[in-house]
Amino acid sequence: MQELELLAPARNKEIGIAAIACGADAVYIGGDGFGARKDAGNPMEDVAELCSYAHRFGARVYMTVNTIVYDEELDSAHKMMLRAQKAGIDAFIVQDTAIFSWDDITVPLHASTQCAIRDTGNARFYESLGCGRIVLEREMTLERIKEIHEAVPQCELEFFVHGALCVCYSGNCYMSEAIAGRSANRGACIQACRSLYDLVDEEGKVLVKNKALLSLKDYCLINRLGDLADAGVCSFKIEGRLKNASYVKNCVRAYSEAIDGLVAAHPDKYVRASFGRVSGGFKPELDRTFNRGYTELYIDGKRGQWSSMDAPKSIGEFVGKIAAVRKPKGRGAYSMFVDIEPAGPDVTFSNGDGFCALPKGKAGAKLLGFRGDVCTGMTIETKPMDGLVPGMKVFRNINASFERELDRNMPKREISVAVDISISGNFEMDVHAVSEDGREILSPFKMDVEAAENRERQIAMMQEQLSKRALHYNFKVTDIHTDKPGAAVPLLSASTLNSIRRLVAEDIDALKIKARPLATGARHDGEKCSHSGYKLNIANSLARELHEVHGSSDIEPAYELSHKEGAELMRTRYCIRHELGMCPVHQGAKASGPLYLLNNGRRFELVFDCAACEMIVK
Repeated sequence: MQELELLAPARNKEIGIAAIACGADAVYIGGDGFGARKDAGNPMEDVAELCSYAHRFGARVYMTVNTIVYDEELDSAHKMMLRAQKAGIDAFIVQDTAIFSWDDITVPLHASTQCAIRDTGNARFYESLGCGRIVLEREMTLERIKEIHEAVPQCELEFFVHGALCVCYSGNCYMSEAIAGRSANRGACIQACRSLYDLVDEEGKVLVKNKALLSLKDYCLINRLGDLADAGVCSFKIEGRLKNASYVKNCVRAYSEAIDGLVAAHPDKYVRASFGRVSGGFKPELDRTFNRGYTELYIDGKRGQWSSMDAPKSIGEFVGKIAAVRKPKGRGAYSMFVDIEPAGPDVTFSNGDGFCALPKGKAGAKLLGFRGDVCTGMTIETKPMDGLVPGMKVFRNINASFERELDRNMPKREISVAVDISISGNFEMDVHAVSEDGREILSPFKMDVEAAENRERQIAMMQEQLSKRALHYNFKVTDIHTDKPGAAVPLLSASTLNSIRRLVAEDIDALKIKARPLATGARHDGEKCSHSGYKLNIANSLARELHEVHGSSDIEPAYELSHKEGAELMRTRYCIRHELGMCPVHQGAKASGPLYLLNNGRRFELVFDCAACEMIVK
């Protein structure tokens, strides 16, 4: 049976708990340093609390230690990981190869997407270091995923299925460091890919002005989970350690339902990686939380419209067009009315909704954002602003009603428990309970009570009261029987039966859940890393020694230490020429000659590696 894991981001303890409650099999969280999201660190006490909650369901907590580490920081990073191990972390997601030299780190190590694993050679390298799991690049095709799975079948494969997309291959983006001295490999990315650029030719002619030319739509593979599982992926990862609770809840619930459907369709093939099913609560709607529009990127090996160059921030759901803009009489300059022609009959607005409109036909025009202070039917009252005119498309990027629903209508996650009750002639009742993860108890109860006059009614009452929820367990009585057919049963009140159920739940909870084990990996001699030079991201002596032992010869200091002249700042599957219909290979366009991106007086050369179908920013 192949385990399927839904892996959710956790900016903090509270979001991590909410993700597990909504159906995540695992969450990933930063500690108090060395995570690739510098603004999403957490004290170890909170990490321990999250681990305690997750482990109730056999869910896992992974800590991101996925930055490169300088020599003077190695001791601090090592000590932090030891504290995290003690706190209950189930695995570390790592980038710096120095970590593989610490034998006292005994939980599994997962090679981060920052390791830029997109070929079999790199996969074998990290497998030989002892990685139990490797996190693949997002730009992979299904065929390449299958190829890597066959090359390292003993390694679990983790793959992003939802959320923001870096335009560059992960771990090899040096643009933020080059521009601002803030390294993406050090958790301080300025998101240069979301900035506005002009595209110019060699003569300086502006071909495109003031667009987010490197900004991609968000990933959404919710309809491709079966294909990914067939290719060998066992962990479906949602991006977003900087996202808020509503985003995580909504995405987790949607993907958890999709995975449940996949398991239900193939019960002999797949099983969820944790225990406890989720029921009730809000209905997930992916379009109603942060997104830049969605793409499946290169999963089928085909190019499409991947860019979000007009709107590098969240657009949200399309709700209609502006029919009219009115200024109310007698109310001064404090508000204006925007009448909407709705996109469909189900469109409704609530006070506090957030909207954006994109000016039509204006080069470099920015989204116009406005808040619905008072919403009445299809009329939005908002503060006065310039630029809103009839005909503009309007999107809702904050759905106030849905946000409230996410807060107040959480689902319940319950571990099922099968209960068998045996009653002897002296009203000694043995409760035999088995949880879905295999924990088993036998709890005896001596009942000093009278016999029930109506045997069938009492048995029905016992069935009803003992088949309910206690703690986070959902009890289901499978049988109630006596030692002799038709023998009397004890007269028990509903409160007594509820007490029995709670005591049984506490007894089960006192036993350690039988969580499914993670792949641990084993070190052995293997291939050298397929990267070379500064792209090895070597920032300390331990990492250098490891690469030397594994046969790397072209070793250079990390870009953050050298700022190597002429280095590739980005290499990406995304291509601006193709996005703009200017590709001479696939679109038959006339060769454009050299192209450049301009931003705040800086010029970046674009190089097109057509043989590899990749674009380079220098």
